[in-house]
Amino acid sequence: MRTARIERKTNETEILIELNLDGFGQHSLSTGIGFLDHMLSHLAVHGLFDLTVRARGDLQVDPHHTAEDTALALGKAFDQALGERKGIVRMAHAYAPMDEALAFVALDFSGRPYAVIEAEWDAPAVGALPTSLIAHFLESFAVAARCALHARVLYGHDDHHKAEALFKALARALRAAVALDPRREDVPSTKGTLE
Repeated sequence: MRTARIERKTNETEILIELNLDGFGQHSLSTGIGFLDHMLSHLAVHGLFDLTVRARGDLQVDPHHTAEDTALALGKAFDQALGERKGIVRMAHAYAPMDEALAFVALDFSGRPYAVIEAEWDAPAVGALPTSLIAHFLESFAVAARCALHARVLYGHDDHHKAEALFKALARALRAAVALDPRREDVPSTKGTLE
């Protein structure tokens, strides 16, 4: 079973994540930020990951710490569930449309964290989630997951649709990258390691 359980507790947040990479898209999500829960539901459903997220944070300050720490814990869960990363496809990409919006994500579970996010937003927030935190969420996830993540909103008019397309593309790219390649038993690297 490629699963992980991550608990992260700081003075600002308390996070629990349970992840099964080989799941069916079942999810139970509660971050206190409704739009973030909505985006995480897309990650689970379109990635076919079983995902539980329980987050309590200092939302009386703002959503920053909760969103950031959820991303860090989620990334760590992917890293833990992948283990030595033997037999995985490793690199993948996906386009996802959402009505008038189109997004693209490419990623590589190389062991070397990097993030390039290109997205423009028309409003300061979608629901209770500041749009500035969407890129930060993806950057934090990439660092903790130890992957190179390139994400781009190609076009769109509605910020909700643009964000949704982005997370759907992320889900599909993650699903493909963490899949087990039936022809590979070792680590997919000429170095022999993904660290």
